[in-house]
Amino acid sequence: MTPRVPFLSLAAGRDATAVRAAIDRVLARNWYVLGPEVDAFEAEYATAVGVAHVVGVGTGTDAIALALRALGIGPGDEVITTPLTAAYTALAIIMAGATPVFADVDPERLTLDAAAAAAAVTPRTAAILPVHLYGQAADMTALESVTARHGLALVEDACQAHLATAGGRNVGSIGAAGAFSFYPTKNLGALGDAGAITTGDAAVADRARRLRNGGQTARYRHVEAGVNSRLDEMQAAVLRARLPFLAGWTARRRALATRYREALAPAAVRLPAECDPGHVYHLFPVLTDDRDGLQAHLEDRGVGTLIHYPIPVHRQEAFASLPPADCPETDRLCREVCSLPLHPHLSDVDALAVTDAVLHWTAARETPAP
Repeated sequence: MTPRVPFLSLAAGRDATAVRAAIDRVLARNWYVLGPEVDAFEAEYATAVGVAHVVGVGTGTDAIALALRALGIGPGDEVITTPLTAAYTALAIIMAGATPVFADVDPERLTLDAAAAAAAVTPRTAAILPVHLYGQAADMTALESVTARHGLALVEDACQAHLATAGGRNVGSIGAAGAFSFYPTKNLGALGDAGAITTGDAAVADRARRLRNGGQTARYRHVEAGVNSRLDEMQAAVLRARLPFLAGWTARRRALATRYREALAPAAVRLPAECDPGHVYHLFPVLTDDRDGLQAHLEDRGVGTLIHYPIPVHRQEAFASLPPADCPETDRLCREVCSLPLHPHLSDVDALAVTDAVLHWTAARETPAP
C-alpha cells in the first residue's frame, strides 16, 4: 500500500519556478556540457562551502575517486574509511586504484572513529576518508590529529552533508579535498546524477578538471588517462536554481529533527546523538533491537521507512577479496538502524503522525500480554 506519510517526497516546491526558468535558459542557449552554467555553479558553490575551488563532475562517487587521484593516491595505496556508509564510498577508492581499509565507527556519532582509524594505519596508508553520515560531521579535529601525525591526506565524503559544519568549519573545506553528491534525494539535489569536488589547492583542482575530461590539457590532447565525468549544463543550472533555497530547507530539517527529538524522548528507540550543532539531518535514523517490529508497525499506520544501511560495507560481496575487518559497532548499528521520514516538504501534521506512530509502537511493546 502507498504510505500516507511516504519516506520522501521529490515533488516540486517553492523552487519549481526557478528550476523551470533554469531549464528553459539551458534549452535557449543550446549548450549542454561544461559551459557557463557549470562555471557559474562552481563559483557559487565554492562561496557556499567556503573554498577556493569547486570542480563539477558526473556523480558523488566520481568526486571521491577523482579527488583521490588528483591528490596522487592510487595503486599500491590504502585509504582508511568507514564501513557504515553507502558502498559507493569504498567503490570510489577502488576506482582510484587504491585499496579500502575499514575501521569501526564511534557508536555515538556513527562516523569513523579516530582511534580505530589510527590503529588501521600501515606503511601503505595514503589517506583517511571519513564520511559525514546522515548529515552529521565526523570528528574532524580528532581525525586531523591522526593524519597530521602520520603525514596522510584527509579527504571528506560530504555527500550527505551539504552546508554542515564541524566545530564551526564548513565540511568540504577542512581536508585536502571534499566530495559532494547532488543525487536527487540529497539535501541539494539535481534532476539526475551530479557531483562536485571541493578544495583549497589550485593544483588539485587543476588536475581534477583535467581528469574529469579524459585527461585533456587541450582539445584532443590527452596527457593522462582521465575519465568522462563532466557535470552537464542542465544539472548545473538546476543546482544553481536550488542553491538559494538550501539554507531554508536546512533550517526546516533542523526544526523537524528538534521536534522528533523532543517527541521521541520517551519512545522505545535510541536516538543517535547530535554531536555538532552543524548537523543538517540528511536522514533521521533511530536505533532499536526490534527493527522489523518497528517497521511493520509504522507501515500498518501508513508511515514509510528505509534502512541506511542494512549490510555493512565490509560484509558486502564486492569486497570479499579484502582482508577481514573487525567492526563490531558497525555490525550492531546495521542490525538496529531505521530511518524515519524527514525532509523539507514534510508537514507538521505528517511529522506528528510519524512520532505518534513510534510512540504507539512503544506503548504496544510495553503493554503486558493478557
